[in-house]
Amino acid sequence: MTKEAIEKFDGLLSVMLSAKPKYPLYASSLIKFESTGECFTLCKLKEIIWFDIIKKTHDGFGGYMDTRVLGKSGLKVRCIGFGGIPIQRSTPEMASGIIDQMIEEGMNFIDTARGYTVSESYIGQALAGGKRDQFILATKSPAKTYEQMKADIETSLSNLQTDYIDLYQCHLVKSREQYEEIMSENGAYKAMLEAKHSGRIGHIGITAHNAEFLMEILEEMPFETIQFPYNLVERQGENLFKRAKELDLGVIIMKPMAGGAIEDGELSLRFILENPNIDVIIPGMESVELVTKNATVGNHYLSLTSEEHQQIDDFKEAMGNRFCRRCGYCLPCVKGIDIPTQFLLEGYLTRYGLEQWARERYASIPVNASACIECGACEPKCPYNLPIRDMLKRVHANFTK
Repeated sequence: MTKEAIEKFDGLLSVMLSAKPKYPLYASSLIKFESTGECFTLCKLKEIIWFDIIKKTHDGFGGYMDTRVLGKSGLKVRCIGFGGIPIQRSTPEMASGIIDQMIEEGMNFIDTARGYTVSESYIGQALAGGKRDQFILATKSPAKTYEQMKADIETSLSNLQTDYIDLYQCHLVKSREQYEEIMSENGAYKAMLEAKHSGRIGHIGITAHNAEFLMEILEEMPFETIQFPYNLVERQGENLFKRAKELDLGVIIMKPMAGGAIEDGELSLRFILENPNIDVIIPGMESVELVTKNATVGNHYLSLTSEEHQQIDDFKEAMGNRFCRRCGYCLPCVKGIDIPTQFLLEGYLTRYGLEQWARERYASIPVNASACIECGACEPKCPYNLPIRDMLKRVHANFTK
């Protein structure tokens, strides 16, 4: 251990030992590993927190990010990963810096999608030069047919500049009908299975926003992972995650900031990490600063205090009458509006900063919020008593500004 590293260690230890009201430490010890790096443990009542001094070229002081196994896939993922939606508003140069910072922070899981415009391409360029092997790479396609999925897999491989994708997922499957189409004789799963057998993809997963539907197919589906929203407000997936873990399915958490509705990202990430049934969280990040900020939560994890739990409950209650959880209970709409998707796209428009992308997707929907006739049939079915008709008016107003 260098003199500089020892001084940093002593400084951090002193700070933590003096912070007894927040960190009630009862013992501490230093363990040195001359050949592999150094680490020390700080023992807290009924809990042990590990702070790992990561062996880097500059002999810096870092944290230890928990590594978890992504279900039956066997992939070993760090608990904080990378979500590829916001990188669309970045540049190739910025994307390269983001990837470099992820390596620096010890992050190893990347999730993107065919539908995220330039996201796959930016990531592929950033991984060039030998960085690809340092990551578990996941992407996804909304294709339901064999031919379309086969084409999308080839496009993803080309965009990502790789000959192998660790995890390929069926993107945003909404219903039993769509699932059965995917699993049919000429469905998308056939193309995914062929790509797996030929060594072009390693594992196959599914993403969805409807917990009831996903729970319905969980025990029969051939997929190895699920990806589902979870955050301070959207908790409808908790039973789903528990059952998935029992079935040895990998659990990937999307929308940890509720599509930008949650400003305290650190609090939300810490809340999610307290759930023992999840494997990796994929917050969207478009800057080096965000990578560092989110990685810090994983590298120096702190349990939530009772005051923070109360803060979370208060926030959830405050959001209750104006935030769509995308459960889908409001469907079907008599006019054919996909109601949850309207609110999802509105979030991309007003909170994510992806205005052009959101407008293009909204315009491509055959039946959008403008078709609402205010019949009110959806509102009694909403378990959160949302004023859906007024919210749809707001959506259309935002998209027609």
